[in-house]
Amino acid sequence: QLQLVESGGGLVQPGGSLRLSCVMSGFALESYGLAWFRQAPGKEREVISCISKGGGSVNYADSVKGRSTISRDNAKNTVYLEMNNLQPEDTAVYYCAARWTIHDMCQMSGLLYLFWGQGTQVTVSS
Repeated sequence: QLQLVESGGGLVQPGGSLRLSCVMSGFALESYGLAWFRQAPGKEREVISCISKGGGSVNYADSVKGRSTISRDNAKNTVYLEMNNLQPEDTAVYYCAARWTIHDMCQMSGLLYLFWGQGTQVTVSS
């Protein structure tokens, strides 16, 4: 059974940084494209970044572009999201998601992801 478990969330001051981690268990990460999403209270889920199964293709939403980095370590079955210059509007529950694929492509549509973690809360506040 495939499971995704996020960690690394917490309370951070505006301008601060966090690195979120998501560990996959049950299957090898190398066969999966991955993405990070977030959902703030009262708002729809938003995709923020994706990374292809080979790691060579990444993409970011405009809301986080330039201050976020997605990466993966297949040997550790882990995907990361590093975020800098966090602002109150970044407050949300952050989810990682996985999709099995034969293509080395980065996909930003949540509809393509079948496997989801339970999320980790990120709160940006002074």
